[in-house]
Amino acid sequence: MNDLIATVEVETQPRITIEERARRKDAIDYARGSVRLEGFVLGPEVEELNRRYVDGEITSAEHSAAVRKRHGL
Repeated sequence: MNDLIATVEVETQPRITIEERARRKDAIDYARGSVRLEGFVLGPEVEELNRRYVDGEITSAEHSAAVRKRHGL
């Protein structure tokens, strides 16, 4: 039973620090604002990728690759 509890605790631990999460959120917010100034709005698929990046589920490289793939680049 203790192994199960330990496994659940490990899986719920954040993968990045609070400071890194804040840095990522600031970067995404800045990019989102820049895109809006150009007259575009990010779609829900990209916003989901942004959320996953900010939450530490994916790396910067994975985020960039997924966004490029989403847009056929």
